[in-house]
Amino acid sequence: MYDIVVVGAGPAGSRLARRTAERGHEVLLLEGGEVGRPLACSGHVSTDVWEFVPDDARDELLQNRVFGARFHTGGPDSTAYPFYKREEVSNVIDRVALDRTLARCAREAGADLREEHTVLDVTEHDDRVELEVRVPDGGTESFTGRLVAGCDGPTSRVRRSVGLGEPSETLHGVLAFDESPDHGDFVDVHLTAPTFFAWRIPRGDAGVEYGLAAPPGEDVNVLFDQLTETYDVTTDRFCSGAIPVGPPTCTTSDRTFLVGDAAAQTKPFTGGGIRYGMTAADIAAERIDPLEPRSLEAYEQGWREELATEIRLGAAIRRCYSLPEPVQRLGLWALSGEIGVHMDEPSSFFSREHLSRLFSRGDPPSDGAP
Repeated sequence: MYDIVVVGAGPAGSRLARRTAERGHEVLLLEGGEVGRPLACSGHVSTDVWEFVPDDARDELLQNRVFGARFHTGGPDSTAYPFYKREEVSNVIDRVALDRTLARCAREAGADLREEHTVLDVTEHDDRVELEVRVPDGGTESFTGRLVAGCDGPTSRVRRSVGLGEPSETLHGVLAFDESPDHGDFVDVHLTAPTFFAWRIPRGDAGVEYGLAAPPGEDVNVLFDQLTETYDVTTDRFCSGAIPVGPPTCTTSDRTFLVGDAAAQTKPFTGGGIRYGMTAADIAAERIDPLEPRSLEAYEQGWREELATEIRLGAAIRRCYSLPEPVQRLGLWALSGEIGVHMDEPSSFFSREHLSRLFSRGDPPSDGAP
């Protein structure tokens, strides 16, 4: 019997497997397909990502350095409101290679990584958890652990098997790529998708990423075509995935806990969850004792202490995406320019410095343009 069975070898799952294995626990890491495939997530991340990977991985993973973002309330020809820093704000990385790097770290730490192992069902007992798993030859096998970690994404099979709550909402995200190299310093953000946004991300020699997310009921394919038409580009390698927003009331049961997208530990204002998920994984590894299931309560408390405020403030920023366009332009005008914020920490948007700027900038132009 394993101490912990981790379901899902994305960033959160591999990080958890590595950190718990380093603590001497017997860890099984199950991935339903090939690690990193299919791609369903952007690789635009904060520079904090380097704290979670070996130093020598940077050269392989890094594709471009980003110093700011241009916000638009319309298409690419609309007025741009730049937000920037003199140092790097974020990086663009090879997202598939990130997953594989983190999974390799987990294996090197002692985790038993099994690819092409799809979890079909999870059953909790008083003293263990049993998992029914489809294996590569098409048959099924049972695996047993003291605890199970659901790190299996927005539509988590683990979460549903044990009856934990769903995220508050699930957006539909799409992205695709233009192979023309672009080493630009800025990403472009368009507040044109209903309740969310569309984006253009320069990925260095890897080309340009275009994407957007929208709530259920919206035709994201039509919206995406409209985005690429405004840029007059043809894209390929189309990818699609769910983006969970708003954690459920509880992310733990008797012997099961959720980490990462399965727990909707994401930024409501961007949909990104790589850093939040790996941060929660570190908290889980530190606080959970497989021999004491009640320690799951310490994990629940710990990750909320670390992330709940940022998630709440991120939701407040997200609501601004649905404001009337004149109000959006006024707010972007007031806050644009050189910034001192962290892209993973919405609390930095509400710092004394930024609030002071908001109320001391002077009268805006009559049309809201800079």
